[in-house]
Amino acid sequence: MTATYTFDIFSTLDGYANHSGDWGGYWGKQGPEFLAHRAAAYRDPLRMVLGAKTYASNAPFLAPGFDRARFDEWITRMFASPVTVLSSRLTEPLDWPGTTIEAGDPAEVVRHLKAGSEVPLRSHGSLTLNRAVLNAGLVDAVEVTVFPVLSGKTGVTRIFDGVDDFDLELLEARTFDGHTQVLTYRPTRHG
Repeated sequence: MTATYTFDIFSTLDGYANHSGDWGGYWGKQGPEFLAHRAAAYRDPLRMVLGAKTYASNAPFLAPGFDRARFDEWITRMFASPVTVLSSRLTEPLDWPGTTIEAGDPAEVVRHLKAGSEVPLRSHGSLTLNRAVLNAGLVDAVEVTVFPVLSGKTGVTRIFDGVDDFDLELLEARTFDGHTQVLTYRPTRHG
């Protein structure tokens, strides 16, 4: 059996993955329905697949003495999941328990993980990695959470820059807290 791979990303309506402004986490638009949905998405066993930069940006939160009680439930569950980090420069051991490092071509590593994993694979963020995996045709679902903001001045990193052309089949569309949309698509290379 082949495991599914979900590219999970937060976005502004204008397609930015993050910002340099004073918006705060979730662009300040998280609500109880959305946070419950996120917790449910991370409830069942899964393996996280992250790029080196995303791992490095999260690793400080795992340091001894960091107050993890402040985390939303889904983040706690994500940090409790086993992780594969794709990197040619990081070395083990890593601060995230249950983490392994795989070097090499991202498409080949993910192809191997999909073939051998008994649980779904999920990657939150990790844009460089997920662009390569999407272009290789290995992403089963793209789950885009669209927060109701435009960050034209403070937006950083357009999510889909550098990806090939894809047709997207809408698998699910849900609205949480009256304003945040979660759109799940099955990508198919166009043409």
